[in-house]
Formats: sequence, C-alpha cells, structure tokens
Amino acid sequence: MRYLPHTEQELEEMLATIGRQSVEELFSVIPERARFRGELAIPAPLAEPALMAHLEALAQRNTGSGWLSFLGAGMYAHHIPPAVDQLLLRSEFYTAYTPYQPEVSQGTLQAIWEFQTLVSELYALPLANASMYDGASAAAEATQMARRLTKRDKVVVSECVHPQYRETIRTYLCCLDSASIVVVPTGKDGRADLKALEEALDESVAAVLVGYPSFFGPLSDLEAVAARAHAAGALAIACNSEPYALALAKPPGACDIDIAVGEGQALACPPQFGGPGVGLFACRDDRRYLQQLPGRLAGETVDSKGERGYVLTLSTREQHIRRERATSNICTNQGLLALAFAIRCSLLGKAGFQEVAQQCLAKAHHLRSELLRLPGYEATFEAAPFFNEFAVRVRGGSARATLHHLEAEGILGGYDLGQVSPALADSLLLAVTERHTAADLERLVDALARC
Repeated sequence: MRYLPHTEQELEEMLATIGRQSVEELFSVIPERARFRGELAIPAPLAEPALMAHLEALAQRNTGSGWLSFLGAGMYAHHIPPAVDQLLLRSEFYTAYTPYQPEVSQGTLQAIWEFQTLVSELYALPLANASMYDGASAAAEATQMARRLTKRDKVVVSECVHPQYRETIRTYLCCLDSASIVVVPTGKDGRADLKALEEALDESVAAVLVGYPSFFGPLSDLEAVAARAHAAGALAIACNSEPYALALAKPPGACDIDIAVGEGQALACPPQFGGPGVGLFACRDDRRYLQQLPGRLAGETVDSKGERGYVLTLSTREQHIRRERATSNICTNQGLLALAFAIRCSLLGKAGFQEVAQQCLAKAHHLRSELLRLPGYEATFEAAPFFNEFAVRVRGGSARATLHHLEAEGILGGYDLGQVSPALADSLLLAVTERHTAADLERLVDALARC
C-alpha cells in the first residue's frame, strides 16, 4: 500500500472545519519545550528504484540464510505452506482490525468463529476466545481471570512455565498492591514439582500455572496438578507453547484443567525475530467463566430470515464497556495470525496434524539418544516423557562456548539455558520439528562430537 499524503487544499479544508488557521495553531497545545526543532538525522529521500537497490544491498549482508537451526524455547520452525500466505492475501482479510459492523464483516467473523472452534478442540475445553496477543499475554490474562473468579490474590507459578510468560504475569500483577506471585522450582525431571506446588498452596491462592509441555521439554502430570489446585480451592491453568504436542498428549480439558492458554505461532507463521505470536485461550463451559473471559467472543446465530450469521457475542473489553468493568485491556485480537492458524489447521486436518506430531516426536527422541552416546554429554534432567524438545549437558560445561563453536559451522544449536539459571549454564535446550531431515540430525551430532 503506497502512502498518499494530503494536498495543501485538503489540509486547508480540514483546518477550516475544526476552526484552526494553520497546522502550527493546531499543535499549539504542545509545550514549546516538548517540540522538536530542526531536521531529523536521516538520509535524504530516494527514488523508488534506488531505494529498492539499497534495501537489496542491506539484505545481502545477512549471514543467517541457510543456517541449520535447533532453536525452540517457545517459538518453533514448523512448515507453513505457501497456501496459507496466499489465502491471507485475499482482500477481505487485508486488515486484521476489529469487525465492528457484522453486516459487512461476516467473512472475518466466521474466520474468528472457526479459529475459536479449532482452539476449543485442541484444548478440549468448550469456551475459546478470539485470540490474545501471544502466549505470554494469554497466561497473564488467565491469572487475572482466576483472581476475579476466586476473589483471591496469590498466584503460584511453576518454573516449568516459560520464563517470559512468568515475567509478563509479574508485570500484570506488579501494579496491584494486593496481588502476589510465588514461583516454585521444577522437579529433578524438569516437570512441575507436585510436592513444591502443594506446599505453596493455601486459602489465598487463586491459581496454579504449569507448563505443558514444560519449558524444559517434559510433560507435567496435569491431572495431579489439577487435583491439588482444586483441593485448595484454586484454579488450574496449563500453559502450552507447542500446540503440536497436543496431537499426541492428553489435552488439558481431559485432565480437569480449568483454563488452558498457549502460543499458536507454530501453526501460523515462522519464527521472525521472536514474533509475532497468536495467543490461544480456552476454559470451562460455565456462566461465571463466560462472564470473566478476556477479550472477545464471536458467535453463530441466525438473522430475521433464519439464515446463519456471525456476531460478536461477547466483547467485555475497555473499548466497549465502562473501563472499570472491563475484563481485559487488550484492544484487538491477532486477527490475521488467528486466521493463518485456522487455515493451517484446516489444511492439515486431524490426520495431518498427528503425522507432523509423530515426526517431531520420533526425530527428537532419536537425536537425544544419539547425543547421549557422545562422550561427555549427559541428560540435564531425569527421564520423563517429552515431545520435541529436551535439555542436554554439553562437554566442557559451557553451553555458550558450545553454541559459538556450532555457529562457526552454520548451526544454531539450541537455547543456552544459562540465560534462565546459572545452574544450567552447562545445558542446551534443543528443539526438533518435522522440517529436520536425518542428514540435519547427523550434522548436529557430528559437530557436537568435535566440540
């Protein structure tokens, strides 16, 4: 879309309409000390051909093209077919903004409704909203919802929840004097430590949050977590950043979880400098939950002629109701990425979804077994069921040094867990997807054998 500036005549007409003589007068309310005078320190404008040549020259300086990556840690490089991008280019999906008028937004509303249905099926929970910004904001909104439902203020979070999710929750709660967050350590197997969670529970706890899979890869025992949370009168919340895991693992709703949140990026778009994401949110089918659900909810109905139509059934956010009563201050959903998520799920179908998951599982387990055969490499955590991500201690004791060695060979060798805890500075977190070939796995093993 090209930028077409206003003409001088159009500017004069607009100023006359609002009763101002000039643009300078329009901005006279801005104090002089806050105004910028002079020229911005940016190059002079270029003609379009020259600008395109300049951008191409900058792009050629990139060094990451063709690298072999085993990075995961919440963002996963699964295959996204070109059909997804092509369908997103349709004119009715050009903007992801809020469909305020259902009469002219049926396509967008139906897409959101389909997205909600897919998220509900994925998590095995009946109510799903029209997406959050990302997995971290979804987790934070879930804690707020739990506080409203239970009338309690403390939140217990396992360290197996993604560290950035934990920080976002902390940011949400830090401005509330009554709210508090308690972080409990993981078990020796990298999963939620049931004993530590139980010891942290009391009558002031609103919710217990665990990662599923854990940030470190293993799958926590959700049923046991839910049982302990409910015994203390708290809600159980599962945080999932790898949706493909739920093709093989028991879904949160089937484990008596109250609220499930997660990141849908793996099914919507490739990792791009850490984003963007699409937040997934689902919960129990309970009127109390429905009234406290953050964001928006698209619903299916019939018009005066009995024909099917779609509307915003619920929109309890600050733009639509009195701010003090809003359940969320998220102003819009990630509509375009939610649509990409829905398209990819539809293209895969249930069989395709399971096939991708089976490939991820098999390849990850194969790579782990090969790495543990190398002298000096050990499992970071005790054995536990995992999906496509696992942690391994490297030879030499420095994950950072190992990563530098791999980078010299064109390999992004995973995530340095020393960024999470100094005690894990000797460990790499590696993720495997269906895109990795047998040759890719062998190349990593050979490179690590030379470290």
